[in-house]
Amino acid sequence: MVAIGVRWVIAPVLVPTGGRETVSLRSAQWYAGDDRNSYIHRAWMRRGVPADAFDRPQIAIANTASDLTPCNAHLSEVAASVKNGIHEAGGIPLELPVVSLGETQVRPTAMLWRNMAAMATEEMLRANPIDGVVLLGGCDKTIPSLLMAAASVDLPAVVVPGGPMLNGTFRGVPLGCGTDVWRLSEEVRAGTLSREAFLRSESSMIRSRGHCNTMGTASTMAVVAEALGTVVPGVAGTPAPDSRLLEAAHGTGRLIVDMVAADRRPSTFITHASFANAIVALAAVGGSTNAVVHLLAIAGRLGIDLTLDDFDRIGSGVPVLVDLLPAGRFLMEDFHRAGGLLAVLREVRDLLDPTALTVTGAPLVDFLDDAPIWDPEVIRLRREPLVEHGGIAVLRGNLAPDGAVIKPAAASPHLLRHRGRAVVFDSVEDFHARIDDPELDVDADSVLVLRGCGPRGYPGMPEVANMPLPTKLLEQGVRDMVRICDGRMSGTAYGTVVLHVAPEAAAGGPLALVRSGDVISLDVDARRIDIEVPDDELAARSPSEATLAGFAAPRRGWERLYVDHVLQADTGADLDFLLGSTGSQVSRESH
Repeated sequence: MVAIGVRWVIAPVLVPTGGRETVSLRSAQWYAGDDRNSYIHRAWMRRGVPADAFDRPQIAIANTASDLTPCNAHLSEVAASVKNGIHEAGGIPLELPVVSLGETQVRPTAMLWRNMAAMATEEMLRANPIDGVVLLGGCDKTIPSLLMAAASVDLPAVVVPGGPMLNGTFRGVPLGCGTDVWRLSEEVRAGTLSREAFLRSESSMIRSRGHCNTMGTASTMAVVAEALGTVVPGVAGTPAPDSRLLEAAHGTGRLIVDMVAADRRPSTFITHASFANAIVALAAVGGSTNAVVHLLAIAGRLGIDLTLDDFDRIGSGVPVLVDLLPAGRFLMEDFHRAGGLLAVLREVRDLLDPTALTVTGAPLVDFLDDAPIWDPEVIRLRREPLVEHGGIAVLRGNLAPDGAVIKPAAASPHLLRHRGRAVVFDSVEDFHARIDDPELDVDADSVLVLRGCGPRGYPGMPEVANMPLPTKLLEQGVRDMVRICDGRMSGTAYGTVVLHVAPEAAAGGPLALVRSGDVISLDVDARRIDIEVPDDELAARSPSEATLAGFAAPRRGWERLYVDHVLQADTGADLDFLLGSTGSQVSRESH
């Protein structure tokens, strides 16, 4: 942390670095000097601030707070604590509202706008007189989009995760938001829970401010961001209503001023080793498959050669140690109480790369010595894992030449090796129209196939891969089936679901050629997903008119730009022209 009372050197604006070489403030390009343009920049920002305010580090607080992103609605309170820390360390805090994406609210899917949010944030950070940025995110796409932006503009940046909500209960039983929505809604369809009781649970599901309290995508991305080195170690997973989150936000405000002084930018401390540690963390906490596309996209912005196979190579042998929904029993409030991410990482310390640094300038492993497990039921000891070999399994075969993923910890063990007849749906609408038809030719051994849900086909790659099961099978007691989709599934979901199939059907992938009745084989141990159709027959097939009709045809605006430029899931589903880092330089004046 920077020492309180440091004096910032007047123009030319240089930041003292504690004995190291001084670093020029980027904001001086706007504010230093006595010409007309610097006058304009200062005058419009004066608004009562003293003249020497322009000689200090200008710190943006990229805030995704929004009333329409309920999981992030409290972030303005967090921002106030960040501001206090920045002021205390001698910086100037500047709140910057950025695009906010509410997973539960935005149609057709928040993933459609992740890249837009990243691009807009990147451009605003680059365009403004900013020396560093604190990134406030929580809901699923907000932390990934902020990190993608920070990687591309490459200014000193640090994340403050908004934190999970507190545990809610219904009839004396804890409710895992998201996971229990899927579970209870299936019980209604099976006839084992009344619709009235289901609706009564609604007011109990969300007990407090904060994002989902399961190890869904929001919680996963918070802990993965910490393992990546972009969050102050020990902060991720702090519940949103916990006063310690505000304490951490204050400290992070002080830290970002120190990061500016040290010129500690994402490109200076995030390496392939950082992503390797993030993959270990993802596996050990039983995290969401959505982290795969987000980490690949962040790596793409940094120019780091991270591949889909790295997730399997690094993560498949890592034990799942966290007994949280959807893979286990507990919730994020319990996870924090039990010791949080650092306690988990201490158990798998030998699997971490000790060279990977954090926003503090110190290696991640330096924070593990004093990180005990306080509740071994919630965070298991290494010798007593929840799942011995967790992580994300990457599948390949003639149905997914460029890869697909499955989360074995959330799957049914008896289905991890399976053969069954395909029951094919050409779109989400087709699925909903037919899945409960009593005449549908489906049984417990069938493989449900849903296509037209990839980045291009939907467009946006929605969370629909965890398809509800046919009512007639639910009534027979069936609770899981093999399901295959080129879309995603919620991190709060569970089941034997093969997802992120690449290439997607809309991009000409083999998924577009599958017909109902074809036999599909899944072998997770062998990392295979195949359609048992001869190669020559498959090559002779073409997509049906119904399949082609299932692909949405965007007419204008962002959807058109997205479909024309989006890459496939196996590389992170970013836009092709956004790969790499452009840096923070702006060459032209505005007047």
